[in-house]
Amino acid sequence: MKMRNRLMSGVIAALVLLGLGGCSGMSAQDKSTAIGAGVGAGVGAVLTGGSAVGTVGGGAVGGVIGHEVGD
Repeated sequence: MKMRNRLMSGVIAALVLLGLGGCSGMSAQDKSTAIGAGVGAGVGAVLTGGSAVGTVGGGAVGGVIGHEVGD
């Protein structure tokens, strides 16, 4: 079980680094939209106990809010 946790941690770290590298060419508004969607998805998942609908809905709402707030 420990080996699986280490593997998953490495995979998650690699995905985060790749995701951050993908943001380098984005405008400020695009970055705000992406951040809003990520935060919204996380909040939606927590509030609905991991429901897929709650996660997707939270991501959509967060993306819209991030888009409107970003300059």
